Amino acid sequence: MKPAYLSDSALDQFIQSAFAEDIGPGDYSSLSAFPSDRQGRARLLIKGDGILAGVELAERIFKAFDPRLEVKVFKKDGETVSFGEIGLEVSGPAASILSSERLVLNCMQRMSGIATKTHRLTQKILHTKARLMDTRKTTPNFRLMEKWAVHIGGGVNHRFALYDMVMLKDNHVDFAGGIRQAITNTKNYLKANSLNLKIEVETRNLQEVAEVLEVGGVDYIMLDNMDYDTMREAVDLVDGKMSIEASGGITEETLAAVAECGVDFISMGALTHSVNSMDISLKAF
Repeated sequence: MKPAYLSDSALDQFIQSAFAEDIGPGDYSSLSAFPSDRQGRARLLIKGDGILAGVELAERIFKAFDPRLEVKVFKKDGETVSFGEIGLEVSGPAASILSSERLVLNCMQRMSGIATKTHRLTQKILHTKARLMDTRKTTPNFRLMEKWAVHIGGGVNHRFALYDMVMLKDNHVDFAGGIRQAITNTKNYLKANSLNLKIEVETRNLQEVAEVLEVGGVDYIMLDNMDYDTMREAVDLVDGKMSIEASGGITEETLAAVAECGVDFISMGALTHSVNSMDISLKAF
């Protein structure tokens, strides 16, 4: 099931904005190099191994630029691909293929890199109940696609933005004067403004975990930069009263050990901010 944030309007807005950035008043290379009625075909060539992502988006990009373009899909989003395989074919006006080529490749290369990394890391914690989550550490104006890629790779999307969930981090707590005051203020604000949002509170030690439990009314508790022993104690302390997220400095090497502490979710900014794009190209034939 496609995430709710992937609305038609959001996708259309992204595509039109990206075309405006890349093409502007015209793709003069394609407009000048050959006759406007020249027809062509091109194949999407996979030059790496991993999980393919952005296929559905690619179809949408081609059609948005020129409805006359026909796309034949061979590999769907979320499928495993290997070097040398063909992801899709596109045919129609040659200039339209070339004008939309770079946007398609830019999106698919990065999305496939994110989906591949997410899938690889998810496999490391299958023996636990923990689920891998993304963060807001995304590329400005490209969050939609990066979170979509995490979803395709088998990860869980955390809040999409600042407006769809309350997360009280250390700075919120410190500015509010403490955990109790921050939670109390938040509940009052949500009630006064008729907002039905989940609340998560970041904790830095067991004392803060205990304080969150004492105040109550919170959906998630985040264990930030805690060592394994402290995390296990925190899990015992929470005892299922709310969902637990582990965060902060978690790497591919430490991921499994964190999951084995008994947390429900593990968030990693590296899913979106430290990724090698998959090598993909579009070649005429």
